[in-house]
Amino acid sequence: MKYYIFLFIGMLLVSCSNEPEPIVYGSDNCSYCTMTIVSKAHSAQMVTKKGKQIKYDAVECMIQDNLQNYEASEIAVMLVANYEKPGTMLPVNEASFVIDKKITSPMGANLAAIKKDCNREEYSEVYTWSELKKHFLKEDPQNLK
Repeated sequence: MKYYIFLFIGMLLVSCSNEPEPIVYGSDNCSYCTMTIVSKAHSAQMVTKKGKQIKYDAVECMIQDNLQNYEASEIAVMLVANYEKPGTMLPVNEASFVIDKKITSPMGANLAAIKKDCNREEYSEVYTWSELKKHFLKEDPQNLK
């Protein structure tokens, strides 16, 4: 009986972890639009304080989902793919968000994330995370948060 109690406690602790799980490209689906996540240059993910893993095929999906369904106080981790180093993730507070016609993102927003200290001047529009959320609110006022 003691074994089952320890197993249950162990499972409970693992399920409440705020550590992001790796995205399985070509297998995991976007939590917002349900497309299969394939682009290592555009993916994103959130982990709630309760340990819920939320994965996205594009930064714009994470923004929309965040604006519509989550308060900042609920989120433990927010990561975005580094466009200039596909396969690596950046915390949103260490990223700049660029919108440029030469970027082809999965959902068509021409949006990508780069490390804050990278070549920002080669892109048309550059935003911080909070500025990007405001930009998306202006484009779609239905996102009321």
